[in-house]
Amino acid sequence: MSIRVPFLLTFLALSACQGRTATLPQTSTLLKESIRLLSNLETKVSCDKMNVTNIFAGDKKANDTEMLCKAATIALESRDCHTHLEGIYLNLLSLIQRKSTAYKAPCPVAAGNTTSLKQFLADLHRVLQQLVKDQSLK
Repeated sequence: MSIRVPFLLTFLALSACQGRTATLPQTSTLLKESIRLLSNLETKVSCDKMNVTNIFAGDKKANDTEMLCKAATIALESRDCHTHLEGIYLNLLSLIQRKSTAYKAPCPVAAGNTTSLKQFLADLHRVLQQLVKDQSLK
């Protein structure tokens, strides 16, 4: 009988959890953490003059998931500049995997207009803030 009580308590505790979603950070948490990392990076990036593809210029037809996938690719390619870029990459990767199974990072980023890494990070910061704002309105 004493074995059944701990088993029953464990079963009830596990039943109360909402399964997999209880252990994964929410989308808004990943976005806010990425924004915090980007805020810390704005003054600390050692190679901020490095050029990267400007995924935010021109064609606005890309959906949010595709844009996040391309941003993850750039963060992955630039992660040698600062350790926080690794965290941003991992957060973006998690967001992509939650939103769609169609995109697998790293996404191809076509060569085109370039911008400095510093400007890319500022643009990504702005876009993520907009995504958090849009999410809070839903």
